[in-house]
Amino acid sequence: MNQWQPDSWREYPILQQPTYENVEQLKQVEADLNRFPPLVFAEETRQLFSELANVSQGKGFLLQGGDCAESFEEFNAPKIRDTFKVILQMAIVLTFAGRCPVTKVARMAGQYAKPRSADLETINGVSLPSYRGDIINSFPFTPEARMPNPQRMVDAYYRSGATLNLLRAFAQGGLADLHKVHKWNMTFVENNPLKERYQELAKRIEETLSFMEVLGLNSENTASLHETSLFTSHEALLLNYEQALTRVDTLTGKWYNCSAHMLWIGERTRQLDHAHVEFFRGVHNPIGVKVGPSMQGDELIKLIDALNPENTPGRLTLITRMGADNLEANLPALLRRVKQEGRNVVWSSDPMHGNTKKASSGYKTRNFDDILREIQQFFAAHKAEGTHAGGIHLEMTGQHVTECTGGAYKISEADLAQCYQTQCDPRLNADQVLELAFLVADHLKVHA
Repeated sequence: MNQWQPDSWREYPILQQPTYENVEQLKQVEADLNRFPPLVFAEETRQLFSELANVSQGKGFLLQGGDCAESFEEFNAPKIRDTFKVILQMAIVLTFAGRCPVTKVARMAGQYAKPRSADLETINGVSLPSYRGDIINSFPFTPEARMPNPQRMVDAYYRSGATLNLLRAFAQGGLADLHKVHKWNMTFVENNPLKERYQELAKRIEETLSFMEVLGLNSENTASLHETSLFTSHEALLLNYEQALTRVDTLTGKWYNCSAHMLWIGERTRQLDHAHVEFFRGVHNPIGVKVGPSMQGDELIKLIDALNPENTPGRLTLITRMGADNLEANLPALLRRVKQEGRNVVWSSDPMHGNTKKASSGYKTRNFDDILREIQQFFAAHKAEGTHAGGIHLEMTGQHVTECTGGAYKISEADLAQCYQTQCDPRLNADQVLELAFLVADHLKVHA
C-alpha cells in the first residue's frame, strides 16, 4: 500500500461529502483548525485502546451511545448532563450483572455529521441539498440553510471542546459518584410499570454498596466510587475536519486523530478502495466499522486486514447493524469466519439502524421490541459460535422524547408527535434506555 499521510485520502474516491462553493474559504477553515489545540490527547486514546483490548479478549464490555446527530441549537448543559447520567446508569447495571468492567464511550463532542440516502431532498417539487448534520449545513428547508458552509466546522470544534470540558468535569467532579447513580436507578425502578422485573437486581446492587460501606470503602476514600472514565466518539464522515485535527504524538511519533478518542466508518463509506478506509488506516486511534447484512466473509477479512494489519487487540470494533429480521441469518457466518482467521476484534451490536421504519403519521421510528430482539439474537449467535458479545451501540438521549415506540410505557405511533425532537434518526429515551439495560443485564448474567 502507498505511504500514508493525513491527506492521502484526497487521492481516492469519496462518498457522502458536501460540495463547498467557496473553496478558498474551505482551505482557510482547514488551516485554522490545523492550528487549533487538539480536543483529546493521545494518552487518553491509548487508555481506551487498552480497555478495548481487554474487551476483545472477553474481559470487558463496551457501552457506546448518544445522539444520532448533535445539534447546535440544542447545545446546552442540561442535555449534556442528562445523556451523561443515563450512560452511567446503564453502565452500573451492566457492570454488576456482567461481573466485568464496562468501557463507556459517548457519541458526543463531535457527532455532528450524518450520511444521507440521497444528495438532494425534494419537497413540493423543490430540490435542495440534503441536511448532512450541523457541521455541514442546517435543517430548515431553505436554499440558505442547506448550503454547505465551511465555517460550521469551526462552530462544531468549539462546541465539541465545551462539551468535552463539561463531560470531564462531570466525570471527575462528583456527578459520577456510584451512590448517586444507584439512587437514580432506584428511582427509575420504582416508577417503572414493570418495576418487579428490575427490583431484584437493583436491590442486590444496593446491598453490595452497603456492604462496601461497612468495610470502610466509601466515596471519600475510594476514588473509583466517586469518579469515572468516559471517552468520546463519532462517525468520522467529514474528512476535511478530521484531517485538520490529526496530529503527530510527540511521545510516540505516531499519527492520532485528536477530534475524539474513537472514530468509526459507516456502512455507506467502508469501501476498501475509497477515501475513508485510506484515512482510517493511518491514524492510531481505536476505530470501528459498521457491518450491515450485505457484508460477506471475504470482504470483511480484507477490511479487517486493511485497518488492523498487525492484528492488534483493541484496534478494531465491528459494529453490526443488520436488523432484527436479518441478523440471525447473516451474523453467525461472519463470527465463524473471523474466529477461524484468528482476527482480534471487538464485536458490538448496533440494534438501531437496521430497525428504522416510517410510521403512518410520516415520522421515522423504531420499535423497542425489534431493538431488543436484535440484541437477543446478537448474544445468541455469539454463544453458539463461542465468541464474545462485546458491546452495544445505541442512539439514545437522556431526555424524555417520544421517538421510538414500545417499551414499558407503551409509546404508540400516535404518541410520537408529543415530543419528537430528532433532526435525523429516532432515539431511545431515558426510560427506554434504562429498561434496555436491565434486559441486557439478563444476557450478561448468563454469559458472566
